[in-house]
Amino acid sequence: MMRRCLALLFVASLLGPVASAQPEEDPAPTEQAIRATIDALFDGMRAGDSTAVRAVFHDEARLYTAVGPSDTAGVSETPVDTFVESVGQPHERVWDERTWDVEVRVNGPLASAWVPYVFYLGDERSYCGVNTVQLVQGPNGWRILQLTDTRRQACDVPAEVRKSR
Repeated sequence: MMRRCLALLFVASLLGPVASAQPEEDPAPTEQAIRATIDALFDGMRAGDSTAVRAVFHDEARLYTAVGPSDTAGVSETPVDTFVESVGQPHERVWDERTWDVEVRVNGPLASAWVPYVFYLGDERSYCGVNTVQLVQGPNGWRILQLTDTRRQACDVPAEVRKSR
């Protein structure tokens, strides 16, 4: 009996490296779907389309802004429905949020994205910062569960995302 157990352990130890050497699933399609959800938020904002913006949020989504200097930072919350309504109100100037160097991490149905951005009201630069976006995957695809942003006046914005006047 002892020899049989040792033989099974030996065979299992040989198979372990083979099993772990299997190629992992290509993350590109998942990351593309996550990016599409994030991009749909900003496209909806530019279009003033509250229906499109609401569609990217999970029913339990929350929006936060980290405000103040880092040593005394506070957090303010904006209800998602309030934000969605404001997107759909007529604007004299387009809400144009531009992003770059987005980093996405995924673990099963959970994803997190680090999204540097600059926000323009029409052609005027308003502020910049980083969005941290947590998403969950459900039957209708990836949805934003939480978005927290920072807002600063000074950011190093790449030339390719800057608006020219």
